[in-house]
Amino acid sequence: MVDPTNPENPEGDAPRRGATRRAPKKKAVVDGGRKQKELTYRGYAKEELKSLPDAEVLQILPSRARRFMRRGLGEVEKTFLSKVIEAGEGEEVRTHLRDFPILPSFIGKTIQVYSGKDWNKVVVTTEMIGHKLGEFSQTRRFGAHTGPGVGATRSSKFMPLK
Repeated sequence: MVDPTNPENPEGDAPRRGATRRAPKKKAVVDGGRKQKELTYRGYAKEELKSLPDAEVLQILPSRARRFMRRGLGEVEKTFLSKVIEAGEGEEVRTHLRDFPILPSFIGKTIQVYSGKDWNKVVVTTEMIGHKLGEFSQTRRFGAHTGPGVGATRSSKFMPLK
């Protein structure tokens, strides 16, 4: 079999042009693929954020989270923070503290946040830093839109009730 991409064709035939033009394109797609963009938070990579001291973490947090931390943590907040930091891989921490800001030390951890009825799992990622835990645990469910109710429109007078 003759290799069309080989410039030195042993049989003396001219190489097929279409095949040689397409071959480099296919190779570029396989090799070149898209590079995955590294996620950063205010210029810091995930590993850099985890290694920052507390004073520097406070400087890069949004003002509301900074104020929450500077005013001091109560006993409940301190125990929750220590549980999250000590939690290992695959371990989940439960909390009712929906107003606690997400810190860089929470990245990669799974936290179960109480919604008033259920425990919702929240897996913390880099983009969540500075937001509150409650933002990722919805308290209300969307009831699907239905037809018009009785008396809602003129035509609803003639809708059967059953």
